[in-house]
Amino acid sequence: FWLKVVFAGVIGLCVSFLQSQSFGAEMPANKASKASKAADSINARLQLVIRSGKYQLGHRSSVKTLRNGKSKLILIANNCPALRKSELEYYAMLAKTGVHHFNGDNNELGTACGRYYRVSVMSITDPGDSDIISTFAGDA
Repeated sequence: FWLKVVFAGVIGLCVSFLQSQSFGAEMPANKASKASKAADSINARLQLVIRSGKYQLGHRSSVKTLRNGKSKLILIANNCPALRKSELEYYAMLAKTGVHHFNGDNNELGTACGRYYRVSVMSITDPGDSDIISTFAGDA
């Protein structure tokens, strides 16, 4: 009988000790990382461009706006093929247009543009009420 009581007491102490310890797995909920804040920032600015500005989605139409000199900023998804990405960067350099490498794949860029399909390249011709060009044009 006493053995069962001692054993139950030891088990109870072990459980209460483990519950009181924090093993570093818990993160404060109010602290957000810089990457997520930057992503929220560009997503908010993109939504403002979608509502009030002019833009082109897709590789072909973005290259056309670059050739015509109408583009102000190019956004490229991070899983865009390397050859296509270097072609866009070359055209942007010739047109003196800013390039921003979006920190998400083409699904996330499409979602940020409010579309239900994938978008690998976006060309902004008129930012509207947004300050996205002055904020992200220097990123390469």
